[in-house]
Amino acid sequence: MSGSEALFLCRCLLVVATVRVGLTVFSYNRVRAMVTRLNARQCASMGELRLVAWGVAAAARFVPGATCLTQALSGQYLLARKGNASNIRIGIERGTGEQLKAHAWLVSDDHIVLGGSVDGFAHLIDHGSL
Repeated sequence: MSGSEALFLCRCLLVVATVRVGLTVFSYNRVRAMVTRLNARQCASMGELRLVAWGVAAAARFVPGATCLTQALSGQYLLARKGNASNIRIGIERGTGEQLKAHAWLVSDDHIVLGGSVDGFAHLIDHGSL
C-alpha cells in the first residue's frame, strides 16, 4: 500500500467512525443534511468510485456497527468533498414475510458504489445530490 492509499484509508476510517457515532447520537435526516450540504454536482470517475468503495469497505471492518447506511453516508461524504454527486438509495427486501429487511446503497451516475446488488429489493427512495 502506498503512502497516499494509507492516508486515504485513515481518512475513510475517521469518516466511517464519525458517521457511525453521528447516526447513534442524531437522526438519519440530521446526519444526511450534514453530508448533503456540500455542493456536489459533477460525476466521479470510475477510479474515484473504486477508491471510495475500497476505502469505506476496508474502514468499515474496523468500526463496530458500520452498517450499509453508515457506509453509504460515509462514501457520499467522501465523494461530495471532491464535488462528486451521489445518492443514497434505500430499499426493502422482497418476500421476507413479516420481517422487514432494509438496505442502503451508494449510487453515483447509475453505478452502485457501495451496497452490492439491488436484486431482490424494492426501491423506496433516493436521497442525495443527484
